Amino acid sequence: MDFKEEALKLGINYDSVMDEKFNIFYEELIRVNEYMNLTAITERDEVYTKHFLDSLTILKAINSNDKLSLLDVGSGAGFPAIPLAITTNNLDITIIDALGKRIKFLNELIKKLELSNVKALHKRAEEYAKEKREFYDITTARAVARLPMLLELCLPLTKVGGYFIAMKAQSAKLELEESKKAIELLGGKVLNVLELRLPNDIGTRAIIIIKKVKPTPLKYPRAFAKIKEKPL
Repeated sequence: MDFKEEALKLGINYDSVMDEKFNIFYEELIRVNEYMNLTAITERDEVYTKHFLDSLTILKAINSNDKLSLLDVGSGAGFPAIPLAITTNNLDITIIDALGKRIKFLNELIKKLELSNVKALHKRAEEYAKEKREFYDITTARAVARLPMLLELCLPLTKVGGYFIAMKAQSAKLELEESKKAIELLGGKVLNVLELRLPNDIGTRAIIIIKKVKPTPLKYPRAFAKIKEKPL
């Protein structure tokens, strides 16, 4: 795969500075992965395709040059937030994750990459909603949980008129069927589902775009144990 060529297809003006930052990101990911479980994917081409490029496909759903605030919920090793921070300058990105050691890794990585448009916070989404309720233009999540759970964690943090973007694989249609009640209850409306195919026959991806059309009732999100035990 020619990563630069694939990035250009997504409208990214890929340059040598970005190239070096992705190289540093890869090296740090592999180095830290030796003692911290960040990813099962470690071969360079696979990381570039299945993590870096896959993260950047979300730009298909963010076709705006306006300054936007974006919250990445449960970012793990920094996907899609860090690739977005490397390649865009119109997104003010916040990462939240419940695991403190991952946030430590991400903050050290952000510093090493000299990224000024992203920050990482040790927060749980259901608690963070008390601080930043209906604050973000865009919330996103990739490979965190099934859609009914994600909706309750992410839509309360999304401003009315904003968007929740879920990055999914083959299960997207089934999860949308499961989520009809949750979408309506939480103030969302399905706007679009973009289906994309990654290079090298790696597989298809679905980007689910849900617009926040009305405020989320204040009783949501519930405590995480209740969300997990009985999804909407």
